[in-house]
Amino acid sequence: MRRTALAVLILSCCCARVAFAHDARPNYVQITETAKNSYSVSWKVPASVPGRSLPYPTLPEDCITEREPAWRQAGSEYLGQQVYQCQQGLSGRTVGIEFPVINPSLSTLYKIRLANGEEHLRILKPDESEWTIPSAEQRFAVAIEYTALGVEHIWIGIDHLLFVACLLFIARTPRRLLITITGFTAAHSITLALSALDVVRIATPPVEAAIALSVVFMSWEIVKGDEASLAYRFPVAVSASFGLLHGFGFAAVLRDIGLPQVELPTALLFFNVGVEIGQLLFVAALLAGFFALRPLLVTALRSSRDHTMHWSSLTVPASYVIGSIASYWLIDRVSRFW
Repeated sequence: MRRTALAVLILSCCCARVAFAHDARPNYVQITETAKNSYSVSWKVPASVPGRSLPYPTLPEDCITEREPAWRQAGSEYLGQQVYQCQQGLSGRTVGIEFPVINPSLSTLYKIRLANGEEHLRILKPDESEWTIPSAEQRFAVAIEYTALGVEHIWIGIDHLLFVACLLFIARTPRRLLITITGFTAAHSITLALSALDVVRIATPPVEAAIALSVVFMSWEIVKGDEASLAYRFPVAVSASFGLLHGFGFAAVLRDIGLPQVELPTALLFFNVGVEIGQLLFVAALLAGFFALRPLLVTALRSSRDHTMHWSSLTVPASYVIGSIASYWLIDRVSRFW
């Protein structure tokens, strides 16, 4: 009992920041070419940023505007908008973001939409303030761009990662893990594509609440440890069913980011590839952590009457923590319906 309590305490400390992961939203800048060399610039900043530290997008020196930028607060965000005239256009030129005081460790998602249908995306890390827009939309550049966005999204999407962790806990063996993850991947790839292309459209708030509920369900199944339950007997069926749901969650983010008009199939494919790379890296990190902690647990067990090392020695305490976090998310997301 003491060993389980200690494990829960350690995991709770490690995951303390997870429950507040959505507070660290990035800045968002969108530049849309509305006419030749005329650009509408809008940007959003989390309301957690102090008023004196609100950043502004930066454009080349020849870009002029008729009025000073103004802020307005809408819910949990500050919004800004401006119209610029750029004599030389923006293709192949440098844009950025400038903080008047200091960047409070926020990334910035930059989105450029040109009149010819091209779209370019870039995530500026907290230590980056400028980005040179590609001269023309190229397939290789789009593939790299959207693969990075897919990896970035899965690592920001803590709820998706916790669900993947639960799949790992239930699978337990390499063969079952391969089948289970494959089912999850195939399912969310289908709904990701259908939703991102607007073939199927589901409101985002209920999807986010259902994703949190899926994590709660999986955590409860692991804590019960009932080998006769559906999750343990048919893990691929469970992972595929919930994978369809998680695909709608991925698509909601991809719709906000946007898809290019010229290389749309490439962007869609490689965003999904990036998500899978992120998932595999996460599973590898979990397995590495387990094998790193295993000698410590074996040493602790030798001092007790139980000298056996069980996978559940870590998965059950971890599932209590995961289930608690997901329950908080579920209540919070459902409360936003009203």
